Amino acid sequence: MDKKLVKVLDTTLRDGSQTASISFTLNDKIRIALYLDKIGIDFIEGGWPSSNPKDYEFFRKIKEYSLRSKVAAFGSTRRKDTKAEKDPTLNSILESDVDTAVIFGKSWILHVTDVLRVSKEDNLNLITESIEYLKQHGLYVIFDAEHFYQGFLDSADYAMQVIKAAEEAKADVIALADTNGGTTPDKIYDITSYVIKQTNVEIGLHMHNDIGCGVANTLMGVLAGARHVQGTINGIGERTGNADLIQIIPTLVLKFGFKVLKDINSLKELKPLSRLVYELSGVSPNPFQPYVGDNAFAHKAGVHADAVIKNHRAYE
Repeated sequence: MDKKLVKVLDTTLRDGSQTASISFTLNDKIRIALYLDKIGIDFIEGGWPSSNPKDYEFFRKIKEYSLRSKVAAFGSTRRKDTKAEKDPTLNSILESDVDTAVIFGKSWILHVTDVLRVSKEDNLNLITESIEYLKQHGLYVIFDAEHFYQGFLDSADYAMQVIKAAEEAKADVIALADTNGGTTPDKIYDITSYVIKQTNVEIGLHMHNDIGCGVANTLMGVLAGARHVQGTINGIGERTGNADLIQIIPTLVLKFGFKVLKDINSLKELKPLSRLVYELSGVSPNPFQPYVGDNAFAHKAGVHADAVIKNHRAYE
């Protein structure tokens, strides 16, 4: 694998659509997907077909277009009282007729015992059997280890058992999720580095922004060795949002020299893509947004303006 290549999964149509007050129509979802494909996003997470009829229809409709991006369907591991082959969520992914599945499972003991209300061993079985079932049907499987960083800080041993179960079940990518969005960049770097040293599978990142570190945490995770990143356009998402791909992608390319999207020219499409998502979200564009905001290259102070006229690198 090219060590400088970072693959991108966009979850605007799934995690982003869970933003309070935002509701994409089917046509909106198609328009966004086509633009994501245009710039070379590797994976487009189209939605959760078992929980939303609109998402199910999206997977049927998007088949009419010849996308280069991989379209992924999202779901959870099997229910605790249902066999994998009978599980409606797993089978809805198969019925979506996609090449890629993204499924999440619990990696924090608190969620295992208090939310799922199963034993720690049973949770590992849910993960293993769900991944194996999808792999048996020929899908590329991305396993999102939900609440991984919270789980690791609570019990590193059990969180790693979850990662190892997913790896042994032959997941293609294991994405470490900071689902509560409260982990700091230093811990993200240290924990991600540890996981990469203990595994032989591609490691990804799924960051939320509850303490304003979604972008920083993603970048630190990549510097620690992850080569798959997840996020949304403009950082929309639950609560305070997801990591903003509009900020992550150009930083990986321009500051760290990673290969992302089709080529560097794809960066020129980030502003119109950002504006499209704002428009369809019914949200006014953020003028202070890095790279694409109207104020990103605006200069008011005389000292700044004078210097930039002489050499734009002085303040840009």
